[in-house]
Amino acid sequence: MEKIKDDNSKTRILEAATILFAQKGFDGTSIREICKKANVNLCMISYYWGGKQELYQGIIDDLLEKQIEYSKNFLDLNKNPEDMSVEQCFDLLITISDKFVDFFYTNISSDLIVLLLKEQQKPDFSVKSPVLDYMRRVVARILNRDVNDRIVIFKTLFMLSQVNSPRILPAFSLRQLGQDDFCQEDIKIIKENVKCYINTVLKEAINND
Repeated sequence: MEKIKDDNSKTRILEAATILFAQKGFDGTSIREICKKANVNLCMISYYWGGKQELYQGIIDDLLEKQIEYSKNFLDLNKNPEDMSVEQCFDLLITISDKFVDFFYTNISSDLIVLLLKEQQKPDFSVKSPVLDYMRRVVARILNRDVNDRIVIFKTLFMLSQVNSPRILPAFSLRQLGQDDFCQEDIKIIKENVKCYINTVLKEAINND
């Protein structure tokens, strides 16, 4: 019972499960292995989630919760982008992308990236991220298009790819740099690259007016 009161046990389980699911897959990972790696009692899984499937979903839910909580420092999800000017949306988009870089490179482990990449290939995988949805609304306002327009969807996707591609493709980034992780200089370059792309999007919007 004392272990149930351990505030760190839930975090340890999530971290252990993420590593094992990424390395061995869902079917190849057992509850016993997760608890052993997390150094917790077997009953902790059912206490927090109910079972292995719920724990697996819990990893995704935990990421989204952290993303939403992090975004509260710089973003008001209740503010309608359509009520903002293009210039205001552009400035907001720069801020969002800048903060996304910080979040992605400090809160998401390599194992979680592997897990998410595997999940993306499943036809029934779907993630509802209020923060990413809001970003798409901002892009739609800048381009003066519907939020479900193909161009808006792809532009938003390409912006996100500018943020995460160095981590998703370490063979073309870290290994060529001869590093195990990204330094602050790297983060600065990534942010500037994203800003450059967003500037291109804004110029396109202005030219089409």
